Amino acid sequence: MSEHRPFRIVSDYAPTGDQPAAIESLTKGVLAGQKHQVLLGATGTGKTFTMANLIEQVQRPTLVLSHNKTLAAQLYEEMRALFPDNAVSYFVSYYDYFQPEAYIPQRDIYIEKDSSRNDDLDRLRLAATSNLLSRRDTIVVASVSCIYGLGSPENYRNRVLTITRGDTVDRRELLLGLVDMQYGRSELDFQRGQFRARGDVIEVWPAYEQYAVRIELFGDEVDRIELVEPISGEVLASESQVFLFPAVHYVLDKDRLTDALDRIKAELNARVLALRSEGKLLEAQRLLSRTKYDLEMLEEVGFCQGVENYSAQLEGRPKGSRPHAMLDYFRFAPGGSAKDWLLLIDESHVTIPQVRAMYNGDRARKQVLVDHGFRLPSAMDNRPLKFEEFEELVPQVVHVSATPAAWELEQADGVVVEQIIRPTGLLDPTVEVRPARGQVEDLVEECARISSDGDRTIVTVLTKRLAEDLCRYLEGRDLRVRWLHSEVETLERLEILRALREGDFDVLVGVNLLREGLDLPEVVLVAIMDADKSGFLRSPTSMIQTIGRAARNDRGRCIMYADKMTPEMQQAIDETERRRSIQMAHNEAHGITPTTIRKEIRKGIEAELAPSREARKKATRGAGTKRVDREAYLEALRSDMLDAATDMKFERAALLRDRIQKVEAAEPDADGTIVQGDFEDDENTGKSRKGKGRRRSRG
Repeated sequence: MSEHRPFRIVSDYAPTGDQPAAIESLTKGVLAGQKHQVLLGATGTGKTFTMANLIEQVQRPTLVLSHNKTLAAQLYEEMRALFPDNAVSYFVSYYDYFQPEAYIPQRDIYIEKDSSRNDDLDRLRLAATSNLLSRRDTIVVASVSCIYGLGSPENYRNRVLTITRGDTVDRRELLLGLVDMQYGRSELDFQRGQFRARGDVIEVWPAYEQYAVRIELFGDEVDRIELVEPISGEVLASESQVFLFPAVHYVLDKDRLTDALDRIKAELNARVLALRSEGKLLEAQRLLSRTKYDLEMLEEVGFCQGVENYSAQLEGRPKGSRPHAMLDYFRFAPGGSAKDWLLLIDESHVTIPQVRAMYNGDRARKQVLVDHGFRLPSAMDNRPLKFEEFEELVPQVVHVSATPAAWELEQADGVVVEQIIRPTGLLDPTVEVRPARGQVEDLVEECARISSDGDRTIVTVLTKRLAEDLCRYLEGRDLRVRWLHSEVETLERLEILRALREGDFDVLVGVNLLREGLDLPEVVLVAIMDADKSGFLRSPTSMIQTIGRAARNDRGRCIMYADKMTPEMQQAIDETERRRSIQMAHNEAHGITPTTIRKEIRKGIEAELAPSREARKKATRGAGTKRVDREAYLEALRSDMLDAATDMKFERAALLRDRIQKVEAAEPDADGTIVQGDFEDDENTGKSRKGKGRRRSRG
């Protein structure tokens, strides 16, 4: 089940500047067993290339940890380009929108878990874990979601189904095995995580792949195995063997499931008695009804909504023990062990505090749910890792940052590997301070001038509302501008950044997402609005990072708008000047003329996922872009709705009713036609919605 390929960089470039010394020093530290190392890499010095060379030197499975999805996606794209023959995976939260389950006792409001789940990100998560269990040459680029509870890697690995050409299999047992692995059966609407059987031909669409597997039987013998395009059925390749991993991370065999159900029932009975003895009759009844429903679902289909809340019982873990996380999968890599992998923390000064903060916030929310009968106490064991547990799991770590924090420096005993010199000779931007009064009008003039030269501007503000308001104002001044903040969906953020580089617009306004790691060589100006305000976003570290966004262009500069010089501003300016002087001395000694980075605008992960999304969209819409007469289409829909209601297919009738309302509200073209496909997505795609509190009566 394993592949043994060495990590090998494919690139036209070789390490230069400070990179060779940094790579050598870090490699020696890893091979010597040093637990913590720090790479202080200034913006634009090629930290990612240094990390890649370190991976190639030590030849270990590697986790690259980033503090947000956007930067993780950028790192994923770069690593995949450098290691085209190795397994580079992307593991982030699969939610575009997530409202956790919560209860507000003071107002008696229960907020249901609400989310918009991204099917493509779910596929990539499953691909990451399946790669780890089957290939040693795996690099996983992840956000901090990797410290959240995940199913047991041992259970996941034990449910892998191996199909080999020439083997004898029982067709019925094969289909039952797929069901046990949480694959759904569908003969019509074939989707990821499903299978269909047509006589001796069984097609499975693995939950972690963009292709399907076609298994042809001749009697009880596997006659042929093919990889096929799920929509068109085109044969992509023939295989002699294929491994099918489970469709979800939480999988159990029947014996363990029976034991888990018994443990849940025992805990439920004990908890209900405890609540009743405390006089909490409503809470006891609430817990009893909710948990019994989940138990019935688990018994019937082996899965339920919120199954992760029962992870302790399902995995047989003792009370209070830590959950399994994605980090646990590294010790199951072929030929590996618990200590035979490497962690690289990008922008560690931000990522480490995020990892520290996850546990306490999650626990406070769940404690309220447990106290009021919404969850069993064991739900508390479905949680992020504590920071101490995270540290214990990680064998060796390299902290990578342009501004490492005191904790990282302390762990590395103050020994820092510096990477200040840029191979391109580029200097840190010049920094100018201008008055905050009249800052918007001054910004308009600067942006207009830079846009006329075909260059780009980044503007950072303090809040999401300010970003949107400023964006609208700049639009009114004939500037091509967009905003970017945390409420923009994951894949859309990547599309926005790519559009900025391609020149679809000239000015990007944002908050903290515009600080660390963004690689935008076309940006000439970074404007920091209200630079003299106090707070995290105007700390020395944040401002140094923000200034660095213009360090990939030979005309890069930064304007700080402020009415006074704060100590934080002065510290950021001094450090920027220190780095400029080091680079200038190097350029002078080696006769280097600074040159703007010329970086190819590669198709990012959002472009990679787009074809599968579009193919699925076309397949489910059926009509595609077909134009139909609006009134005739409405008549057909009304007829279908009545037929569905007569046949007691009430869900379909309701769906058709909603579609009729949309068509009635739509304006037809001059010829009375509409695009039929525009109204048929609702059968197959969920719409993101904000979670709303639901008031529950205590009567």
